Amino acid sequence: MNSLGTAALLALLAGLLLVSHASLLRLPYFWDEAGYYIPAARDLLAGSVIPHSTPSNAHPPLVMAWLAIAWKIFGQKPLVTRCAMLLLAASSLVGFFRLAKAAANTTVAAASTLLTAVYPVFFAQSSLAQIDLPAAGLVFWGLEAYVRRRATSAAVWFSLAALAKETAILVPIALFLWDTVRRFRKAAGEDKPIPAAALISPVVPLAAWYLHHYMRTGYLLGNPEFFRYNVSETLHPLRMVIAFGLRIWQTVAYPNLYVLALACLMAMRFPAVEDANGPRPRIDASIQLAFAAIAGVYLVALSAVGGAVLARYMLPIVPLFILVCVSTIWRRLPMWKAVLTVIALAFAAAIFVNPPYGFAPEDNLAYRDYVRLHQRAEGFLESAYPHARVLTAWPASDELSRPFLGYVGHPLEVLRIENFTAEQLMSAADARSRFDVALVFPTKYQPAHSFFDRWRFWKEWKTRYFGYHVELGPEAAASVLGGRLVYLERRHGQWVGIVEMQKIEVAAGHPGAMASPSLLRAPSCPLWSTAPQKTASDTKGRPGSLHTFAARRKRAA
Repeated sequence: MNSLGTAALLALLAGLLLVSHASLLRLPYFWDEAGYYIPAARDLLAGSVIPHSTPSNAHPPLVMAWLAIAWKIFGQKPLVTRCAMLLLAASSLVGFFRLAKAAANTTVAAASTLLTAVYPVFFAQSSLAQIDLPAAGLVFWGLEAYVRRRATSAAVWFSLAALAKETAILVPIALFLWDTVRRFRKAAGEDKPIPAAALISPVVPLAAWYLHHYMRTGYLLGNPEFFRYNVSETLHPLRMVIAFGLRIWQTVAYPNLYVLALACLMAMRFPAVEDANGPRPRIDASIQLAFAAIAGVYLVALSAVGGAVLARYMLPIVPLFILVCVSTIWRRLPMWKAVLTVIALAFAAAIFVNPPYGFAPEDNLAYRDYVRLHQRAEGFLESAYPHARVLTAWPASDELSRPFLGYVGHPLEVLRIENFTAEQLMSAADARSRFDVALVFPTKYQPAHSFFDRWRFWKEWKTRYFGYHVELGPEAAASVLGGRLVYLERRHGQWVGIVEMQKIEVAAGHPGAMASPSLLRAPSCPLWSTAPQKTASDTKGRPGSLHTFAARRKRAA
């Protein structure tokens, strides 16, 4: 594929992504965007490669530098951020298309790229200012160079991927291990592996970044809280086994990937379709085994480290699974177009429909519901209680105190707690003189009736190893705090409420006086927000926190 064709494909995919994400382009920042990546990019724009407005997690700065450049040229707005990230997503799809074409053919490449684009996690992450998808895209470009035996290009792309996110270094390491095995096997007919130096060299720029980070901060792998949550607390054997199972689930079944997996297994029962040139070819076995090596290293490594078992961490390997499955279906099923159409519809449905179990809202458009719910609730809070002291949990604490995140026009005084469990709220109630209103919402998405939560051991393991907790609903939260629920809105399993602790003078002329019972939002009301997950944006002892419940910013991506 020549440069002109690549540029044309990039323009086409960028246009399609912009159109499909048009309603999301002006959304305020969500969760880890607000907690880490946007503050880090702002610090970089101001001249500091090491974040200082949020505790540094030692993530390499490449994606944040991309955002800083976009802001420098076009202005620091969510619209600019979303468009900049969509351009990276389009580039990722182009890299994946080129990889799929090199490994299979144009037909398989086009179908695999389409399914990857509508895969719910990829779709949702495309416009979010986070680093996993851009890193995956650079991995795809590197893998295409590897498949075509272009050693220098592979080294450059894998180095850039590692500077986008440190875990991307697992890909060249896996390929180095696989090529080492191939050299010992010396199978007849196999292409000679590319020089080992091309796969080892990406370690050098990543090591240089960590050395610079250590010299500037005294921490090699991020601040102590980040390291504790993502490394030292994750090495329990049972937790690693459970996490390994969850990683396999995210790679082959979630969300609605099981439809593709089942179709692939069904196709394996049939012989290859005969065309004019004979049986349709499969992806070369050495390439499939290289993909398997990458998947194996990723599954093992990300089962041992990473406090939050997030689906977006698997973006470098899920498209490889999609590619192998699509190739198998195309090769063996005469009605492959109809089968892939059904799979695409299943993926598209999962973008809008939440699964019947707890999940991260950033894995589909549930994050949009969260943002809209919070945006409207916090806008109301700012208008009706402009000088109130607000009790809430992260990430709403940052949303209210940092206007650049897009939720409020001026910062409100915030008192932070960890979550809205009964224990946290009862302790907050003892300090009710320190706040005037409370903004309450679930910090973990939990459907009303989760099938998996019927298993007692599963709930115990989630609580012990993955931060699961049961939070009170809005009415119960208001009762425990000893306040009055004056605002409530629900949408698709998420909700947000405002609890008034004492009589406060409402902003003059505001249409919703607190004395009016009609202010209480019914579940059928339009959209307004919430979400569950945490980042490293708050640390113990930060001003404005209840000292006994200073938020441990888990989920630092």
